[in-house]
Amino acid sequence: MEDLDASTPMASLLARFPGAKRALFARYHIGGCSSCAYRDDETLAEVATRNEIDVSEAIDHILQSHIVDAAMLITAKEVKELVDSGAGIVFLDTRTREEHEAVAIAGSEFMTQERQQELFGLAKEDTTIILYDHTGSRVLDTCAWFQGHGLKGTRGVIGGIDAWSKEVDKSVPRYRLEMD
Repeated sequence: MEDLDASTPMASLLARFPGAKRALFARYHIGGCSSCAYRDDETLAEVATRNEIDVSEAIDHILQSHIVDAAMLITAKEVKELVDSGAGIVFLDTRTREEHEAVAIAGSEFMTQERQQELFGLAKEDTTIILYDHTGSRVLDTCAWFQGHGLKGTRGVIGGIDAWSKEVDKSVPRYRLEMD
């Protein structure tokens, strides 16, 4: 299991444990709004002290959540094997419509609100649903959302479409988002 201690700055913690933000909010209501937010340079100990929680308990919770998160992920190569095997999967792009229209993985579909609701209402619990984003940084939250709605066969691509481009299909253009 990965090392994590009380002196870890929140920015480093979130980079190493992407689901930690969701885990801290779910259990302790930390980080979800302005009244319970934290700074990137604050240590986990500082955040725990300010919120009157035991830092050791928070560390244990983050590490246990990380194990659960890891089970929701799949590599780009594993997805390619599923696609090539002819397994019936639902392959959804969770990025923006503009990103999807610019570049997408062959065989995937853009996830609209309507498609999401259709899956929540009609899909079976064990339906294999593969989700991807740009770099894999947001896919865990969407996986958790789908699994929370009973779709336990939902997995997210580690590294997103960027990993797909590097590891599976180099013809899929890589890109970088420019943010203001």
